[in-house]
Amino acid sequence: MTRRSMSLELTGAAPTSPGTAPASPPAIRLRGVHKRYWQGAEQVKVLDDVDLDVAPGQFASVVGPSGAGKSTLLQIVAGLESVTVGTVSVGGVVVTDLDDGERARLRLAHIGFVFQTFQLIPTLTALENAVLPLLLTGMARKPAAAAGESLLSELGLTTRLEHLPEQLSVGEKQRVCLARAMAAGPALLLADEPTANLDGPATDEVMRMTVLMATHDARAAAYADTVFTLRGGKVTGGRGAGLA
Repeated sequence: MTRRSMSLELTGAAPTSPGTAPASPPAIRLRGVHKRYWQGAEQVKVLDDVDLDVAPGQFASVVGPSGAGKSTLLQIVAGLESVTVGTVSVGGVVVTDLDDGERARLRLAHIGFVFQTFQLIPTLTALENAVLPLLLTGMARKPAAAAGESLLSELGLTTRLEHLPEQLSVGEKQRVCLARAMAAGPALLLADEPTANLDGPATDEVMRMTVLMATHDARAAAYADTVFTLRGGKVTGGRGAGLA
């Protein structure tokens, strides 16, 4: 699959017959997904025959106890983890068919990820961390910095731009991570146990995206349009309206 074809499928621009509306593929689709690990001679099931659909523009949440596999599910959607069996599609692109380089390009162009552990580079300032995706897409430093400053200001970090991660509070680190995830304007935002409210600053930008959030917090999950429950490797509930 070429990089160009990935872009076309993600924007729903597949050819259609005259007089018919273009069919928009689900933003996220999992079919028959299994994920297993081996611990010595013991096989551990993390995901067990998972089917899941999230529609474009939908805010969906995956809830479940700690250790249920929520982080693994998000990492599989992003192509950071492989599946044992099954298929994963993002905007019509079958992620499970891509090689490592194609998955990396897909993430850079179309997916923002808010990591539970932040994964900020400790030697870079808040602003430098936030603009990394823009620099990786080839944007010049000056416009990238201007865009990063604007986004961090919307997130309430105007006075923290030059601070290193170790100088930031947990909530501030989370907001820098959110800014980094949003910087390149991805169509899909994956948020793993976010401590910063996704309905707070920069709401309009977040709500233009498809959001899949993993959380054990029922209050955070209440902001979602659709809630999936992950327990014992199985996902229940939350199938989006209008999806096959």
